[in-house]
This record gives sequence, C-alpha cells and structure tokens, in this order.
Amino acid sequence: MTPSSSPLRAMRLTEWGLLLVLSLLWGASYLFMKLAVVALPTFTIVLGRVSIACLALGAVLVVTGAGLPRGRAAWLAFFGMGVLNNVIPQSLIVFGTHSISAGLASILNATTPLFTILVAHVVTSDEKLTPGKLVGIGLGIIGVVVLIGPGILADIGGSLPGEIACLFAALSYAFANSFGRRFARLGIKPLHIAFGQVTASTVILLPITAITDEPWSLPMPPMSALLSVIALGLFCTALAYVIFFRILNRSGALSIALVTLMIPPSAVALGAGVLGEAISAQNLAGMMLIGVGLLAVNRKPK
Repeated sequence: MTPSSSPLRAMRLTEWGLLLVLSLLWGASYLFMKLAVVALPTFTIVLGRVSIACLALGAVLVVTGAGLPRGRAAWLAFFGMGVLNNVIPQSLIVFGTHSISAGLASILNATTPLFTILVAHVVTSDEKLTPGKLVGIGLGIIGVVVLIGPGILADIGGSLPGEIACLFAALSYAFANSFGRRFARLGIKPLHIAFGQVTASTVILLPITAITDEPWSLPMPPMSALLSVIALGLFCTALAYVIFFRILNRSGALSIALVTLMIPPSAVALGAGVLGEAISAQNLAGMMLIGVGLLAVNRKPK
C-alpha cells in the first residue's frame, strides 16, 4: 500500500462538518440494519445496499455528464476497496447485529481508529504513530463507553462470534482507510471512487448471495425491511461514500476513521433534537471525552 503523493492537512471546519454528516448517516445505518435483519439474510442485505448505491451513483454520473471511471489501475483499486470497505466489514457487522446490541456494536466499531493508527504506521510514510494519537484514541474509546453506559460492557462475552465479527470489521475498515489513499494519487474524484467501489462490491456479492442466500426463494419481506435496505443504499452508502472519499483524500486515513467515535454522540444529539430525549450528565461527560480525543488526534506536530 503506497501513500498518496498529495500532502495531508489537519481537518478544517469543512471536513469536521462533513465528518458530522457522515457520522449521522452511518449512525442511522445501525437502525436500518436492525430493521432489515429480522426478515433478510446477511449477504442479501449487503448486496441490496451496494447495488442500490451503484444504481444511484451511476445515474448521477450519467445525468451530470461526468462519465464512468475507466482504466485498469482504477478498477483494480475499486475491487480492492470494495472487498476491504464493503464486502468484508458490512457482512461481518450485519452478522454481528443478529446477536449483539447496537450499543455494543458501536463500541466495538469505535476501535477502528486504533486499528487505523497501527495499520497507517506500517503502510504509510506520513501518518506515523505518536503518543498524542494513542492518548486521543484512548480518550475517544473511553468516551464512547461512558456515553453509551459502562453497563453495556457487561454484555461482552454474551455472543462471542458476533463481537469478534465486529472487531474484524473494524480491522478491515482500518486497512480500507489506508488503501483508499491511493485514489488521490490516481487523481480519481470522490464521486467516481464511490461508484467504482460499490460497483465492484456488487459484482463480488452477486454470486456469493446467489449461492448462500438464494434470495429468489425467500418470502416477501415486510415494507420496513425493504425501506431500510433502500435507505442503507441511498443515504448510508451512496451519499456517505462521496463524503467519505472527499475527507480521506484531503486529511488521510486516521481522520476519516474518527467518524466511528462520532457516531454515538451524533445518535444521542439526534435523539435529543428530533425525539426530545434528555441528555444526561453521563452523556455530556462521554461527549466531552470524545471531543478532547478528537482534537488530540487531529493536532498536527509542528
């Protein structure tokens, strides 16, 4: 994995705003997955998600006249990114949500920045491990635990396969975050990258889903499950990945990985703003720890 030749910069207000939007989109994905898994098998959900995103992004490229991405190097990278960023982690997370709570899944997913630090230290030349980054990630993970409630940790070990699946998903995302930096070097725009990787993922998942799930033989799922898959495809994948690759190209692997720390506080804030749910002192303490951790990680050495 070679790093991008484009210099990275600390995230500015624009990137922080995009990261917040991304955290809301991916935070909502846990709800949609929970609604879908009651009626649909794992690979069918993931295939539905990436294929809908593929159609939506392809339509945008055609309508805007941007054209479809071309070139052997680009498509090889799309397939690599599709495996690391979609096929493996999304399948593992959907599998995990069958047996563990959304809260525990989000805590396990919040280890993504820690894995990203370690992977980026090995495979890049400009995102090396520093004590400040480790402290920042540590504070962020502790903040997530405090925010959701330390009692959720009592559930650890209740479903070991689901928990291990979510941890391996976080590791796969870490490799994807570093792998994806090559797109800036190739000069590929975020919209093309998003389309290319979900298209590659669709091609990979079609035979896997046909063999394992035989979706044509499944009973008609309820409307809630169908709408959840559509929402996963349009908002949590198509729109989210355009934002994802814009941040990745500008600020690097670790910066984009920070979104997993922002998902829980975004969910709490969304619940307060939309549903009128109360924010407790514990919630505020967790958000404060996460905020300090994010600032520590984003600080660039002089």
